[in-house]
Amino acid sequence: MTTEDISPRYLDFELWNNSEALEALYESQLEAVAAVAPILPAISRALDDAVPRLRRGGRLIYIGAGTSGRIGALDGAELAPTFNWPNDRVLIAMAGGERALLRAIEGAEDSPDAGAQRVKEIVVCPDDVVLALAASGNTPFTVAATEAARARGAMTVGIANNKDAKLLRTCDHPIFLDTGAEPIAGSTRLKAGTAQKVVLNLFSTMAMMRLGKIYRGLMVDMRPTNAKLRKRAIHMVRTIAGCSEEEAVGAIALATGDVKRAALIARGLSGDAAQAMLDKHDGNLRLAMNEIEPRSR
Repeated sequence: MTTEDISPRYLDFELWNNSEALEALYESQLEAVAAVAPILPAISRALDDAVPRLRRGGRLIYIGAGTSGRIGALDGAELAPTFNWPNDRVLIAMAGGERALLRAIEGAEDSPDAGAQRVKEIVVCPDDVVLALAASGNTPFTVAATEAARARGAMTVGIANNKDAKLLRTCDHPIFLDTGAEPIAGSTRLKAGTAQKVVLNLFSTMAMMRLGKIYRGLMVDMRPTNAKLRKRAIHMVRTIAGCSEEEAVGAIALATGDVKRAALIARGLSGDAAQAMLDKHDGNLRLAMNEIEPRSR
């Protein structure tokens, strides 16, 4: 496995001064990001398959162990505050359970039975989208869980950093990240982990965008649950509707914090009419705004 190889460049790494070592580590991170470019078409194909399932109510399920599992958990945890994605529609199947998010649970990743059992426990179904991550691509827990999820009809994406890995042969959408040897042999929290996080950033952001949760570069499905987010909501409504701060505050209050509904209210619709407009367009604010534009003029 190339992620276990010793890189000749870093043989005397510990002898370098801070500037030399940091520059080399930084360059390795750039290489990790560059490794994502060749697989953008594969990500696009996976999105085409995933979005209809999510639109029908499917869940996003992240499967992994160790570093890869924690990277998946991080991506999943950000979906609710950023896009108001329902908490019950994102799941983390982590080898060793939730305890392993903070502490290494030795040997947990070696059990294929535990992986298959976890999939059974969360009742994976055909509309679910599974994102399975393993730098080695051969982690028994992750491979077995992916096989079990696919057998239950779920769409599976396998993200690995070693070519010809079992995970890539097991899933519907293989994504091979050719990050090569690590600066510290086998330490996949470095290049492999960075590339995996980039892929998840791209995939989940694009999925949320296709589901109508982004409008003109704004996270319009966000819920204003603290002072910072309330200010952000006011700014978004003012930007979208072209109204005053006072009008934005009033619209947000009438919409009980729903930015998309508030923007339509600020453009002259009643609360019920705004909701009906969004329902008509499956929550897509752009389509709703396009329909009311003639009225606004």
